[in-house]
Amino acid sequence: MRGIIGWGVHIPHHRLDRSSIAAVAGSGGGSGTRAVASYDEDTTTMGVEAARAALSGRAVRPDALWFATADPAYLDRTNATAIHAALRLDRNVPAYDALGSVRSALGALRAGFASSGCAVVVASDLRVGRPGGPEESSGGDAAAAVVVGDDTQVPVLAEIVAWEAITEEFLDRWRTPGAPASQVWEERFGEAVYTELGLEAIKLGLDAAGIGAAEVDHLVVAGLSDRAAAAVARKSGVPADHVVDRLTGNVGNPGAAQPSLLLAAALEAAQPNQYVLLLSLADGADAVVLRTTDALPGYRPRRPVADQLNLAAPLSYGRYLAWRGMLPVEPPRRPEPARVSSPAAHRNADWKFAFAAGGREDAPHLPPSPTDDVRTPMADVLGTIVTFTVDRLSYSQSPPVIFAVVDFDGGGRLPVELTDAGVDEVAIGGRVEMTFRRLFSADGIHNYFWKARPYRVAAPRGEA
Repeated sequence: MRGIIGWGVHIPHHRLDRSSIAAVAGSGGGSGTRAVASYDEDTTTMGVEAARAALSGRAVRPDALWFATADPAYLDRTNATAIHAALRLDRNVPAYDALGSVRSALGALRAGFASSGCAVVVASDLRVGRPGGPEESSGGDAAAAVVVGDDTQVPVLAEIVAWEAITEEFLDRWRTPGAPASQVWEERFGEAVYTELGLEAIKLGLDAAGIGAAEVDHLVVAGLSDRAAAAVARKSGVPADHVVDRLTGNVGNPGAAQPSLLLAAALEAAQPNQYVLLLSLADGADAVVLRTTDALPGYRPRRPVADQLNLAAPLSYGRYLAWRGMLPVEPPRRPEPARVSSPAAHRNADWKFAFAAGGREDAPHLPPSPTDDVRTPMADVLGTIVTFTVDRLSYSQSPPVIFAVVDFDGGGRLPVELTDAGVDEVAIGGRVEMTFRRLFSADGIHNYFWKARPYRVAAPRGEA
């Protein structure tokens, strides 16, 4: 049996209230909220968080890593290698990018299913629109990871029954390299084409699976055209109460990450021996039919989608524009940091990307010494704030900077920067967890490292 053996989701902590947009931009907005990646997040860092969650508690050794995004942090070089390093995967585990389009996420997922071993398939996207436009308010930022494999290592949670795909060339949405936001053709054109493609793909998928529309327990419709998604769901023949919420009211549409994000939400609500139909509308249509197994109730994701929806902080529209580079603000009156040294980063990759301490698990020390023969991964270890300071003078893209001295459970102390935390949230004795972030970018080089954030969600650990 081959199928999904784990999944993980990362929805950024911040939410932009759409109703605040029109007062500043003069147009746009609407109701609900959209998820916003922090100033120190990009598609790579969000992908790391989703992949960490997907592999948490699963006794599997991945044989391949796929990373898909429409907004890569780098071109020419592979972005998946940073995720590979953060996960401390073996050197003989290949890592590949599938970049540039929303459909690349389904291509990466199909490649993972088609491979013979265990694959981690990560999809991440950061959607930006022009201020006051519909793309800004309807978009969202998120990442999701799916672990695919067979039942030789851990039980399969949802087996793949059928996958049917249709490809068609038409231009309803485009973005040239370097452009900050997408352009969209008249919306009725995309709605008409995608509705026809989606219904055709659903029929093919159901026929291949040998089931009818009424037997689908969870219908997931992903795609950047909300009107087409609604039309397909309405005409699919699947009961309306079996259509999975697209999370547009509180997350927005995270593009390439949406199919895996909504699939994760569907699986978290599913029961054993139910059919899940994932339909993705992007430059054609992909219809994937999965059947959940008896092992599903025994699996609890590290951070369920519902938990992340309930734990969020509001973000002002002005700060959102500043984070996305749409509003030039007064920079910190301090010298900007120099670019990170590539040779130094390579020599210390296990510390810089994987947050591996020196010494054994019962006596770790941070940072590690070059003479340490043993490294202990600390990325999943919780810590306690011993003391902290609020620095309003240091260079930061989003001042002030909060530094804390953290004592880690089991040993080890380190001063670290805090993120996803307001000044009023930080206190001595507060519990924190580590998160992979971007410290800064200089000369086109992103300096990735780890920060701490308040520990808000219970993260089950242990082997499944």
